[in-house]
Amino acid sequence: METYILGIESSCDDTSAAVLRDNKILANVIANQEVHKFYGGVVPELASRAHQQNIIPVIHKALDAAKIHKNQLHAVAFTNGPGLLGSLLVGASFAKSFSMALGIPLIEVNHMHAHILAHFIEDPQQPQKPEFPFLCLTVSGGHTQIVLVKNHFQMEVIGQTIDDAAGETFDKAAKIMGLPYPGGPLIDKLAKKGNPHAIPFPHPKIPELNFSFSGLKTSVLYYLRDQLKKNPQYIEENKEDISASVQYTIIEILMNKLRKAAQQTGIRHVAIAGGVSANSGLRQTMLQEQEQSGWKVYIPKFEYSTDNAAMIAMAGYYKFQEGDFAHQQVTPYTRYSD
Repeated sequence: METYILGIESSCDDTSAAVLRDNKILANVIANQEVHKFYGGVVPELASRAHQQNIIPVIHKALDAAKIHKNQLHAVAFTNGPGLLGSLLVGASFAKSFSMALGIPLIEVNHMHAHILAHFIEDPQQPQKPEFPFLCLTVSGGHTQIVLVKNHFQMEVIGQTIDDAAGETFDKAAKIMGLPYPGGPLIDKLAKKGNPHAIPFPHPKIPELNFSFSGLKTSVLYYLRDQLKKNPQYIEENKEDISASVQYTIIEILMNKLRKAAQQTGIRHVAIAGGVSANSGLRQTMLQEQEQSGWKVYIPKFEYSTDNAAMIAMAGYYKFQEGDFAHQQVTPYTRYSD
């Protein structure tokens, strides 16, 4: 018997709905919120309002694209955290109501776990799936973690940022440079034409497998401030080299810890996930590491890297098989929880 899962994602500023049949995605619809570009970052109150406007049209479009009726659904899976509370509440409230109205199970999903499980979506372009156990570098605007993935349900964070996330650092550096929001993709684009060794930004000395990016953000700020005093056109004249140097430093910080984790655990199957896994520099570095270190590397499709409901539906499918359902009193959480 085929299983149909509706996935709902509303953790930050993208409203997304997906329909999954077993482990195949039939539809994955995402509505972006342009309003935040004016403010240079996500405004939580505006994000939750936009989710309220987008959620019904997005779900309707997903069901229509999947060519199924809502009565064919077997369960509703939704992001319950971590994320922005107001945004999460919109998705959670709709999922609860939809579940109750249809009389089908409700499934809560951890957003960060879902990023990892996106690797198991059935896709002819990516037939190989990670073998357990594997390491996953999960990097986004709000999180930076190294996760030891033992199976679809057991995931242990063995390293994480003690302050800022890698994605936040990309966006902050872009903002300092005067680039529009979201700045991460623009730095990636500019970096392709720059010299990654032009500016030797410092690497933090953080113990074990943890990360820190607050010092790098400060270094970029002070460096550019000092250069602008000498030459007011410094950023404009050197934005490609600045971008390449910032990107190279972030990636090296990430990779140094990931290499250490692989050495300590002896695990050779290594994946990346999360919004920053869309970065072309990180993807290329992972492929180079595969050649040099003998890793088996897994890189998600671009469409499953950033926030999307397909990954929520995939995580929901595994929970559905285990009968792991949520109750109507479940409440969203803003911080990461194992």
